[in-house]
This record gives sequence, structure tokens and C-alpha cells, in this order.
Amino acid sequence: MTQTPSITKAVIPAAGLGTRFLPATKATPKEMLPVVDKPAIQYVVEEAVAAGLSDVLMITGRNKRPLEDHFDRNYELEEALTRKGDDERLAKVRESNDLATMHYVRQGAPRGLGHAVLCAAPHVGEQPFAVLLGDDLIDPRDPLLARMVEVRERFGGSVVALMEVDPSQIHLYGCAAVGPTGDSDVVKVTGLVEKPEPSEAPSNLAIIGRYVLDPAVFAILRETPPGRGGEIQLTDALQKLVQDERAGGPVHGVVFKGRRFDTGDRGDYLRAIVRLACEREDLGPDFRTWLRSYVSEEM
Repeated sequence: MTQTPSITKAVIPAAGLGTRFLPATKATPKEMLPVVDKPAIQYVVEEAVAAGLSDVLMITGRNKRPLEDHFDRNYELEEALTRKGDDERLAKVRESNDLATMHYVRQGAPRGLGHAVLCAAPHVGEQPFAVLLGDDLIDPRDPLLARMVEVRERFGGSVVALMEVDPSQIHLYGCAAVGPTGDSDVVKVTGLVEKPEPSEAPSNLAIIGRYVLDPAVFAILRETPPGRGGEIQLTDALQKLVQDERAGGPVHGVVFKGRRFDTGDRGDYLRAIVRLACEREDLGPDFRTWLRSYVSEEM
């Protein structure tokens, strides 16, 4: 019999302004931009649900109401599709309604990821929980979050997702110093630094947008002053957990070698669309044929 994981709550910070995608995001949340024919945020919620996290809290801000509408019922649209007998599209419309139990809270001011996570404290309480950043799209065939939940169940404490990046790019990420464990894909985190210069980085292991956190992080975040960029950094709070395991257990990392797209970056967003479209049974054959022809002509 499969044991039910102790982690059931996921937190998705989605209050960012999406300035890298202006003017498209002037009136449309960046999380609602489609990746093929499904908004990016739905992929993230589906990932949480696939890992057994059925209670999802989204941290939103002004002009983010479409996020709530997307995961709610649209009775007029459903009725119109029902009258037309369009069962296929009706199923797609209803799919997002029934994914998870959705909750929403607003982050009043853009004070950083640490502050966004802290906004989840009343909902999460004293339970461990996952944080999924809406800009990171993890291919569903690479169950990163499920593996992180397993590591938390085994070691306790908190778990971060790590990925090797080119050393010249490490200044764009939080960076981890690590030590080995008995598992090839799991490391013990011995230090964390937010967006270091390449010459000062302890490794080329970057923190990507998945976390499984012990609730002890909330007390630390309440006392964490603004750090890099004048924002409350989650990395700074996790560093305190690394320094004192008595506060909330150890911090481990899962080194991810699968498929990941940063849909907050315009180039990676386009690559995600192309790759996922190529792999779709309904779109892939014709699209791949066109793509080969286009590339051949242009090159």
C-alpha cells in the first residue's frame, strides 16, 4: 500500500509584473501566457498535483484576477460548448477547474520571494510545504518535485532543487555549496549565497524554482532583513537553516538533470513552445515537417 506523503500544500508565488514580456503583460499576467495552448501556470499546478499536493495557494497581486478566473468555472462557456456538443473542448475547459483545491492571497508590495513565501504562513501553518515558481516549467516526464518530497520524507528539514549552469551564468541564481550523500542525485547543502559573482561562487549549482520547506522557515523570514536588490530573499533565510539545523532540520538539494524551461525568459519561452509542440501527437508531425523546411530554407 502506497504511503500518503505528509506534504499536501503547495505555494505558487505569482505576483511579479512580468516586465520582460512587455507590452504583452501590460494587461495580461505573465503566468497566463500560453505555452502552445495552455497557460504556463497550469503546467505548474499540474506538476504540484502529480506530486500529491492537492492544496494550492497562489500568491498574487494587482491585475492577477485572470489567474483566479482560469481555475474557476466558466458557466457561460461550458453551456455554449455543451449546446454545440463539443465534448473535447468542454473537457479541456473543465480540466483546470478540477485540478486542485485553489486558494489565493495578495502580496501587497513586491518585497521579494522571501516575503511572498511569508504571505503563505497563515494558510500553511506548521506543516511542511512546497514552493513552485511560476516561471519554471519542468517537463512532466521528469518528476523533480516528487523526488524532492521523497528526500524530505527521508531526511526531514528542507530541500532545494539544484541544476548545473555555466559558471558565467551563476550570478543570475542563488548558488549552493554542497557535500555528498549516499545518493548520486542528492547533496547536503553546506552554504547558500544569492546571485554571487562567478569568482565568488562556491559551485556552479544554481537553485531553480522548486523548494520543499520546513515551516520553521517562516520564523526566520520574519526576522530576515532585505538583502540583495532591497528584497527579502528566501536564499538568506535558508542559509540560516543551513547554519543552525536545530532551527528546522538540515537542508538538502536534489540535483536535477532533466528538462526545464524558464518561461520568464523570452528565448526559453519560445524554446518551450517549440519543443512541446514538436512532441504533441496532434501537432507534432505537421509542425516538425514545417520546422525542418523552415530551418533548411533559412540556413
